Formats: sequence, structure tokens, C-alpha cells
Amino acid sequence: MALSKLERRQRIKYRIRKIIFGTATKPRLSVFRSNKEIYAQIVDDNAGATLASVSSRDKEIEATGSKSDIAKSVGKAIAEKAKSAGIETVAFDRNGFLYHGRVKALADAAREAGLKF
Repeated sequence: MALSKLERRQRIKYRIRKIIFGTATKPRLSVFRSNKEIYAQIVDDNAGATLASVSSRDKEIEATGSKSDIAKSVGKAIAEKAKSAGIETVAFDRNGFLYHGRVKALADAAREAGLKF
């Protein structure tokens, strides 16, 4: 029986999360992509706390251009928030999404803004 799109992503997500775990010294940068928006948050899994979060719905993100352009501005913003919180290195969690398109654009923009992963 074929898996649905959601079940397939859920399996990939569990496979990734077996390996990637965010600590206080190296938190996890989690990305969620919906059809319209894109969200990124930096999570400390030991404490179960979100250290920083940015989404394309935030007021400081200029929602102009393509979805990839918006993802780039979200990546840049999350890197700036991380730096202000004293975070330099993170573990990238693509959350079951393919490392392609908007997810890749967000990751590349975060790297260019100085976040290491």
C-alpha cells in the first residue's frame, strides 16, 4: 500500500529526529513549510524550550517576491535572532521536507548571515 504524502514525510521526520537533537550549546534549527508560509525556530531539546523563532507572517519580514525570496528573508532573520541570543552553531532539522527550494533557500540565507551548520 502506498503511503500518503503526510505519512511519508512523518517517516522521514522520525528518521531525521533519531539523529538530530538540540542541546543548549548546539540547538536545533527546525523548519516548517506550509503551502503559503514558512517558519523557523531554534529549539533546545534538553530544556524543551524555543530559544528564537521567525516566520514569514512576522511584521519585520517583508512579504514581497516569490516564496523562495521570502524564505531567504526568514533565514536571514533567524540567523540575526540567533546571534543576538548568543547562538553561533545549530543542527539543521529539515523536518521531513526535501532539502530543495524554499528549505534550501532558508538554510543558505542563514549560513550567509553567519549561522554555522
